[in-house]
Amino acid sequence: MNVNSDNLRFIMGFKLKQFRMENGLSLKELAEKTNLSISYLSEIEKGKKYPKPEKILQLAGALGVTFDELVSLQVNKELDPLPVIFSSPVIKEFPFRMYGFSPQDLLSLITGDPGKAGAFIRTLLEIGQEYDMRVEHLLFAALRSYQQMHQNYFDDIETVVVKFRQENDWPEAPPLDAERLKTFLIDTYNYEVDMTTLDSDPDLSDLHYVFVDGENPRLLVNNKLPEAQKKVIFGREIGYQYLALKERANSSSWANLESFDQLVNNFKANYFSGALLIHRDLLCEELGQFLREPRWNESALLALIERFNVAPETFLHRVGELLPQFFGIKNFLFYRITNTPGSDNFEMGKVFNMSSLSFPNGIGSKENYCRRWMALKLLKNLTEEHHKGVTRKQLLVGAQRSRFIDSDIEVFTITMARPSTVEVGKNASGTISFVIDDTFKHTFTFWNDPAIPVVEVNETCERCGLSEAQCQDRAASPAIFEKQEKLKHQQQALKQLIDTVK
Repeated sequence: MNVNSDNLRFIMGFKLKQFRMENGLSLKELAEKTNLSISYLSEIEKGKKYPKPEKILQLAGALGVTFDELVSLQVNKELDPLPVIFSSPVIKEFPFRMYGFSPQDLLSLITGDPGKAGAFIRTLLEIGQEYDMRVEHLLFAALRSYQQMHQNYFDDIETVVVKFRQENDWPEAPPLDAERLKTFLIDTYNYEVDMTTLDSDPDLSDLHYVFVDGENPRLLVNNKLPEAQKKVIFGREIGYQYLALKERANSSSWANLESFDQLVNNFKANYFSGALLIHRDLLCEELGQFLREPRWNESALLALIERFNVAPETFLHRVGELLPQFFGIKNFLFYRITNTPGSDNFEMGKVFNMSSLSFPNGIGSKENYCRRWMALKLLKNLTEEHHKGVTRKQLLVGAQRSRFIDSDIEVFTITMARPSTVEVGKNASGTISFVIDDTFKHTFTFWNDPAIPVVEVNETCERCGLSEAQCQDRAASPAIFEKQEKLKHQQQALKQLIDTVK
């Protein structure tokens, strides 16, 4: 096991505190027995200092333990997971510094009771094993938290994009075309752009891009992608170079994600690309006009996306960056769901949640998402078109007010769906859902348009108490709901029994 010097200090401090407490000694009493200052002992216990050998001997003698017992990485059964967690890739890669503390600081919060600390660590490890939790799960969660901390708006990158436009005399008015972005990469940063290799290799044909670093960086782009998606890739590469971001992943696949720096740099470069393709001030102006429409206007939304000539997902992400800062809309979530025509399996991909909703996604989820969600409805419509041999070229767009059963939460959902441009045989949807509160009602004047359907929904079929007669869209039995109801009734009966006996 590879344990660095920081962790050695922390383990030493952890064990010193444990031995001191087992001996019933205060810091003052231990200081008197060893002729060491209270402040010095406190620094050791906090993992900030590692004592010299002669001082370790003094401590061991005062505590009635051997030198080896105090310095060894071996710990008692209660603390057995401690060295393991320090060598865990999850702990090594998790961006603690983003929150202003270290792994040692995290565990220091619970060192008042070493036994409880060990139990806590062991619990974390067991949860990770039970749900197949991998490093990337925590890193993506950390990235979402990073975005939420900034309300999903990064003024420093917005300012850099303005500077870039001015330096290169690029127009504010859309659209920027892919060829201009590609040419800039080649002429300014000496890129070699390969548009043929990926889509001709069956093992790589699902990748959007691959980056190979070097004196002349090589960018392989999947030529099957529409221009709107190619622009995002070229814009991202300009972002990497202009922002001088060094740590990066080498492809659109996260299978080889190595660090949080790679993930957050990809986010920053993507943000740069979105801000470059969709000018902040122009979108705010036109989005404001759209939101003031008295009725839901699908055509106006499609025209707005077409005006900027970007991928629907890029547009929704950009809207999600500007709404909190300029419109006061902070209670929303974005998610992506894909489906293979003919399959009843719907896979949730990207999720970004700034809302108060508890959303069923991610680690260990084996449940069936509610079939009444607008995204699933549109994906089913695409399946029907597929079976009829219809080739859809325009986006399928829908709006719906969704009321969650057994709660007072209602959301306004806008979903866009279409056949996937890269994943052959799959349909994809992007959804942005807003919690309907007073701010939302004031901003989205068409929110109560009578033409917009109002539908009762739930999280998943397994958690829904509606009977088959009440919901003909049910895809699975209400197993979790029934289990919860059984437990509730059992608790009520138990309370009645205790009250009766009293």
